[in-house]
Order: sequence, then structure tokens, then C-alpha cells
Amino acid sequence: VNRRNRILSFSCIFFTVWVVSFSSGGAGGFLGSKVILDGAVSARAHSGMMAMAAQGRKMAVTSWNIAAINNNPFEYWITFPQNPEYEIIMGNIESFLENPGANDIPVHQVFTDEMFTRLETRMEKIGWPSVRSYWENDFKNRNIVSQFMKDKELGSKRLASMPDRVTNTINVLGQADPVCRPTVINMYDGDLSTMNQWWDAWEKFMFNDPLSIFSKEGNLSLVPYQMLKPIKKAKYPAITEVEEQVSLPLQTMCGAIFDAILVHMMNTVSTPDTWQPLKRTIVDSLNKQKTPRTLQILEQTYSDSDIITLQEVSSAFIEEAKSGKLGTKFWVIGPENLDATRDQNSVILLNRNTFPLGNKIEITKLVDASFPSGVDVPVAKGDINAITADDSDGVPYIIVSFHGDTNGLATIPVLTAVRKAMLSEPTLAAHKIIFGLDANTYEHAKKGKQQDVMEWGETYVSQGLTSCWGDVPQKSNYTTYNARTYLQPQLNKACKKADKREKGDVNPKDFILFGKYDFRAIHTSKDNTGGKEYTEDMAFPTLTFPSDHGILSTVLEPIT
Repeated sequence: VNRRNRILSFSCIFFTVWVVSFSSGGAGGFLGSKVILDGAVSARAHSGMMAMAAQGRKMAVTSWNIAAINNNPFEYWITFPQNPEYEIIMGNIESFLENPGANDIPVHQVFTDEMFTRLETRMEKIGWPSVRSYWENDFKNRNIVSQFMKDKELGSKRLASMPDRVTNTINVLGQADPVCRPTVINMYDGDLSTMNQWWDAWEKFMFNDPLSIFSKEGNLSLVPYQMLKPIKKAKYPAITEVEEQVSLPLQTMCGAIFDAILVHMMNTVSTPDTWQPLKRTIVDSLNKQKTPRTLQILEQTYSDSDIITLQEVSSAFIEEAKSGKLGTKFWVIGPENLDATRDQNSVILLNRNTFPLGNKIEITKLVDASFPSGVDVPVAKGDINAITADDSDGVPYIIVSFHGDTNGLATIPVLTAVRKAMLSEPTLAAHKIIFGLDANTYEHAKKGKQQDVMEWGETYVSQGLTSCWGDVPQKSNYTTYNARTYLQPQLNKACKKADKREKGDVNPKDFILFGKYDFRAIHTSKDNTGGKEYTEDMAFPTLTFPSDHGILSTVLEPIT
């Protein structure tokens, strides 16, 4: 064996490339039956892998979709054993909306005629047309649950969800904390004990004070009502042409009614002294402390990793990681095309001891260029981060972090593009690949609409790779367990407490891939506690685990 290795290394001095044949169905299938490898890089990879094996050195890899901050602390069911009132309140909200009975009162008993008149005066002053006829002839007499909150046509017209999306939480220039609309479903910290307190605060927020914000047009100073956009029939066909003409005041009225019902509902099923402190606790743990807790888990539990791939990372998180404890131990590498607006980026952390020189180049653009022309792959800016790096033994790697779209339809095209990019250049083809991703694959996928996890497994094996879970994924090896509650605008997506497991997002979504003939996984674990333990059948996030994706970690042993 030693003589063969000497001959192999000697040959590389005289030949710049090798032509290596891959077995049928393997990675070479992208470029025909043969892949060209750079001889010098191949020799370095081989000798580095041999040195790694001789030292008994392993490669510890961690992958985690840390998930962007969710502005609504009540949107998803969480596990909150510290306060039993949470389950009681959420169950009562479910009952209120599913079986309202006598609670299904007319809108005008919640959002009163006096409130509408004040709103109308405000809208007239800014030059908006009157929508009193809509109020008098329709909305004031609707029942709050059956004819407003659960009205599918209203949802299709986006008359309540659109103003919520635009004004729910507003990031203000030069201000650490965002400005929140006075409502139940965001981080608003004001007192909502009475309807009058809520309305005074809501009216002031919407019409009084300009806020400095960043937009595509540059830095702007806008009062929240100025941020609203007309609802166009061309995009939302359910809205009528007449409604389109008055869509600004109409959505403002519907948004006010929506928030009024939420406040009324919370103060009906609970007391302000109970639900408001509970909300503050959730906001503090899952929203305000999300970044510190995420950093703490990475620093204390996964700092022994050689490679960490993260998904859905904010630009602020990247900067905090670089300047904190993680930055002293890891190179923190965001994508060159970082998206600071959508703010969901894939990031790679390289252990400074394992990779003393950090990353060499980013090849994300090469991956993007490897998608088939004319094919629309649902990939957003910042979703892919692909780099090269050499470890301390000289082994060259391509390391990729990727966040798949909700339905996982981009996952196979992205893997195919990564492999095509890798195998299209001799210097890259000799690299060892480590690929951490949120694949967004499903146990019971809707055919043609979602990515089936078993098809995904067949695909990565056909491309010469295997995973931390092996060649064949286990359908029931879940890394997510989350479900929407009834305290969010899309009630059609709400899960009853009893249906969280059956109808929630409980799926095998997260993977670490590597070359099938390069490494073997000798240990793999998942974690939804922050302590390298995974509690099955537990909805998360929790107050101590701030993501809706579990953490994967695997230890890889070189195959020589």
C-alpha cells in the first residue's frame, strides 16, 4: 500500500489531471461517464485523508436552522411546562373560535360605532374616501367569529392580513427594538386591559408619529398608515373593482376590527393580569432572548464542532457571532449576496484550529450558474452559501449550507447544481464535500407539491453521497414538531391542541451530506433541548430551545 501511495504521489508531479471513471449512476453521471480531477489537488486530498486517518482525527459537523425571529409569540404551539396557564388560554382560544356560541357577538359590540367614527375622521383628514357604507351596511353587523374571523372571502381579499403584515412590527433606523402595532399577536408591551386603552394606543400608532425606516427607495420617514399598499385585483382576484378603489381605508378598518376582536377575545378567555405577563415571558424568551440563547447553545454545547452550518440567520446574528465568543473559535462566513431585507441567510462556521486559514473562495455564483436555463428554482437570495476551505492536514473541502423552500422543491435542484458545479472544474472535483441543510422534506409529501424524503434519499445516493442518517432516510426520524395556533391571521392553517401531532409540521427535514466513499458517520445525534438531547413528541420551540428545527450533529471518520 505504501509503495502504491508513493507511485500515486509521484505521478501527480508529472500530470496535471487524472481522468477518473465513476460507476454507473454515480456522481460522474452529470458530465458523462468521466470526471476530470486536478492531479495536484487529488494528491493533496489523498495524503491529507491518510494523515487524518493515521492521527485518528475525526470531523465533527453540526447543522441547525436557527430560524428567523417570529414577531408573533403566539403563532406556534410551544411547550411551556413552567406555566400551565399557557395551555389553558390557548385551549380556550381554540374553543372560542371553533365553538363560539354566545361569544359570536356583532362586531359593533367590540369595535364600537364611536371607534369607527374616530377612525373615519382620521381617514378623512388624510384624504382617503369614506367607507361608512361598508361599516353601516356590512361590517358592523357581522358576527365576530363566524362572519369575520372565519370568513374565507375576507381572507382571500387580504383585507385583514395585509395591514397586519405591513404594520405588525416595524424596524426603525437607529433603534434596537422595533415599533409594534398595539395588538395581541406581536411584541407590543403596552397595556391592553380594556378596549379603550387598546383603541387609544392603536389610533395614535397608526396616524400620529412618523417612523424612520429603510426601504428600496432609501431611508424614509413614514407614519404607519402611509406604509399600507393598495390591494390590487390583478393580484388578489377576490377583491372587487369598487373595493380596490377604496382598499386603503377598507383594509385599515378591517385591520382595526381584527385587532379589536383579538384583544376582546383574550380578555374574555383570560384576564389581563394573567395573559399579559405570560405573553411578556414568551416574548422575552423566544423573541428578545432568541439570539443570546442561540449563541449560548452554540458556544456551550457545540463549540467542539469542526464545521457548523446554519440556516435562516439574520445579518445582526452574524455580526454578534463574529464579535463574540464564537468568533474567537470559529471563522464566521456569511454569503456574499447576503440578504439584509429578508434577513434569512445560510452561514458556515469553520473551527479555527481545524481550518487555520479559514475559507478560500465562495462558489455560490458557480452553483447558481449551474441551474438549468429556463427552469425556475425557488431559491431566494442568501439561501445558498458554498465555499472552499483546506483543513489542517491539507484536505480540500467544498462546504455548503442551504435553506430549502417551504415545500422542499428546490432541494434536489440545488444539490444537483452543487454537484454539477463541483464536478465541472478539475480543481473542485477533487474536493471533499460537506453539505448541511434544511431540506424541508416530508414524511407524507403531497405529490408534485412537496419533496418526499425517500425520493430525496435516492437522489443524494445517486449523486455519490450519503447522509448522517445513512443511504436510506427513516421517514419517522423527525427534526421538526410545530403547529400553528388560533392566534394568527391564517385560521385555515390553525391546528387544534389535540391535532398538533397529526396535522402539524412533524417531519424529517434536516440532513448532513458527505461523499459516500470519503467518510462514514460513526455517531449522529439530534437535539431539541440545547443539551444534546432530543425529546420525541414534544412541540418546539420551547422557552429554552429557541428554534423550530432540531440541531443535527455527526462525527465523520475518513475512509482510506
